Amino acid sequence: MSSRSYAISHGVVAPLSKLLWRPIITGTENVPPHGGVLLASNHLSFIDSFAIPIAAPRPVSFLAKSDYFTGTGVSGSIRRAFFEGTNAIPVNRHSSRAAQESLDAALVVLREGRAFGIYPEGTRSRDGRLYKGRTGVAWLALTAGVPIVPVGLIGTDKVQPIGGHFPRLAKVHVSFGRPISPQAYAGMPSGKARRMLTDEVMDAIAALSGQERVDAYNELPPGSTGAAVGI
Repeated sequence: MSSRSYAISHGVVAPLSKLLWRPIITGTENVPPHGGVLLASNHLSFIDSFAIPIAAPRPVSFLAKSDYFTGTGVSGSIRRAFFEGTNAIPVNRHSSRAAQESLDAALVVLREGRAFGIYPEGTRSRDGRLYKGRTGVAWLALTAGVPIVPVGLIGTDKVQPIGGHFPRLAKVHVSFGRPISPQAYAGMPSGKARRMLTDEVMDAIAALSGQERVDAYNELPPGSTGAAVGI
């Protein structure tokens, strides 16, 4: 997607969304202005991947189902233009290599010095609690050598609850926490490093979102193999 396309889309979508929902945004100074960075967030609603880019001080890429980019007719064209205009990256979640393809796509973004959004829980929380983080976020940070900025979302599940088709008016909070460097974990055994770094990220997200914790993984939707890595 061209930077011009993103600028046009963001220039329209962001001001309109802020006018309608009046989100409370804090901690934008914690997002590095340049270089690769992971924005790791809790996941409450379909609109989370729009709320974060709208609030972030720089473009943020997320993965999106490849189906969103191949629709036909007027509605398909509008949907495709919308996702292309929000910096989304298409991925086939039903591919046998979806998990690795997701990681590879994220790694390209990070190594190009861009920002990438990730949900360590792997999928949306259906009960509002914060589930155990999957270690894809730590693998990416350690492999690319980039910091992780924890993000806490509050209220997006009220804007568009799971199963809801149209957004509602509700108060939304988006909080960006202090960056977490992976360097302290670089010399550890890889499995231990990924687990400990992921747990630190989830602790930071919990402090921002105020959610009740669950010491178990969230159940993934059928066929969502790409979500298993936390993307």
